Amino acid sequence: MDNTQSITKHTNRFSKLKQSLSDFFLSLYRINQFIFRFFKEAFVPPFEFKEVVRQCYEVGVRSFTLISVTGFIVGVIFTKQSRPSLSQFGAESWLPSLVSIAIMRALAPLVTALIASGKVGSSIGAELGSMRVTEQIDAMEVSGTKPFKYLVCTRVLATTLTIPILSTYTGFVALFGGYLNVTQNEGTTWTTFIQEVFEPLTFTDFVASLIKSIVFGFTIGIVGCYQGYNSNKGTEGVGKAANGAVITAMFLVFIEEVIIVQITGWFR
Repeated sequence: MDNTQSITKHTNRFSKLKQSLSDFFLSLYRINQFIFRFFKEAFVPPFEFKEVVRQCYEVGVRSFTLISVTGFIVGVIFTKQSRPSLSQFGAESWLPSLVSIAIMRALAPLVTALIASGKVGSSIGAELGSMRVTEQIDAMEVSGTKPFKYLVCTRVLATTLTIPILSTYTGFVALFGGYLNVTQNEGTTWTTFIQEVFEPLTFTDFVASLIKSIVFGFTIGIVGCYQGYNSNKGTEGVGKAANGAVITAMFLVFIEEVIIVQITGWFR
């Protein structure tokens, strides 16, 4: 009797593991199919230029205030936290260079992506999820229009184009916050600060930062659209789509950050 129960438990565990692996690989297949469909339809006419511009406005302008405040705070806080460590070695003069390297290489793209994941990613997931729940997407498919091109491609292109711009803006706002802190404590002039900021930066740093921002923007857009476009019907599906878009996008952003930093290090 005990042997039979033990065999049954092992069989159930194996079945659950098999089902979990099956669901995992099925999800990977659907995600890859979704991404392939985007590249297939995004660059084939007709192009939805007006909708792309509108989505760029939604992503960029609507996030402008939050990005500005966050970028400024990041610059001020990082400068204040770095000063005591440099003061121990009498190297306060290196503070502008340290701030510029940290912000332009890592903080500006990463902070922008995390904010966009929470604000833009959840918005896209909830919007498309609600359209799926109310069967608006189904109605568009039946009517002969192309909802994927209009709803998905435009949003992914908008995030891919807009996040690098927001990231660059975040970097300059953060540097301005750092400048205010430096000039308040060390009396450094704006000209001297700018010279020390750009001195340690190389062309590789700017290219790597741009590539990061583009990859982050594409990830946020594709994850939000996938979660919303394939959400389950029902009001609960909208919440799951928005929540899944935020969590998945943030997780992938950190993974991509590690990978890109490793690759960039090979070229330095």
